[in-house]
Amino acid sequence: MQEKQKINCTVGSCEYNDMQANSCKLKQIIVTPNQNNHTTTPDESMCSSYKYEQNHQH
Repeated sequence: MQEKQKINCTVGSCEYNDMQANSCKLKQIIVTPNQNNHTTTPDESMCSSYKYEQNHQH
């Protein structure tokens, strides 16, 4: 049986954020390392799939 991953997103300015479901509409994401950051904590990486939503309202 194939596992299905769920990707949550709380970044309101991301084009792929479904605000009502609090989820990411992408089927996959790309996670890349931040340069010169080898902390072994979450801030060592970032979501390279992030795309700014042009019509984002605060």
